[in-house]
Amino acid sequence: MAAELPYLSSYKNVAELFQRILAAKKPDSFTTRYLSDTVGLKSAGDRQLIALLKTLGFLDSAGRPTVDYDQLKNASRAPKAIATAIRRAYEPLYAANESAHELPNSELKGLISQVAGSDTGVTSKIQGTYSSLVKLADFSGGTPVSPEASAPPSRDGSGEPQGAAAERANSPRLRPEFHYNIQIHLPANAVEETYLNIFNALRKSFES
Repeated sequence: MAAELPYLSSYKNVAELFQRILAAKKPDSFTTRYLSDTVGLKSAGDRQLIALLKTLGFLDSAGRPTVDYDQLKNASRAPKAIATAIRRAYEPLYAANESAHELPNSELKGLISQVAGSDTGVTSKIQGTYSSLVKLADFSGGTPVSPEASAPPSRDGSGEPQGAAAERANSPRLRPEFHYNIQIHLPANAVEETYLNIFNALRKSFES
């Protein structure tokens, strides 16, 4: 079954996009206005770059920067983050060839056409978009660890790792049981009725 691979109609500004993200202030929301006024990419065709950032996982569905976006603000970490995002967005391509980013253009186009089942025009756009991203990426070594995964566990007011209190609350609790020893000193010269009255009084006390 043919897989859908992301592509842009025009990918000439892909490198420029990431360079300007590195230099610009991180937005609350990456809107078309931010792309135009702050990033400086004003062409109508450049608006597709926002969708590309979402596909790569650098923006959420509402256009808000994700934790991975923060990696783009660090010049030394950005290439690794882009490589990880490429592997994720083009997963069907890597399922067919895990070294897709190392293929020459002719072999890459053949692989894309095989995986996507696309015609010549769309294949060229996929290859152009993919190659523009690969030029910015560093696939050497392992994938970078997300800050959320490497951060120490947060602590609540008691100094315990967050969630520890809830885990403790859900664990089996001690169930203390109390035993009472009652001593009754009966008069030696009492009649049977006296004894019955005493025991009936005790019984009523425990039943109340």
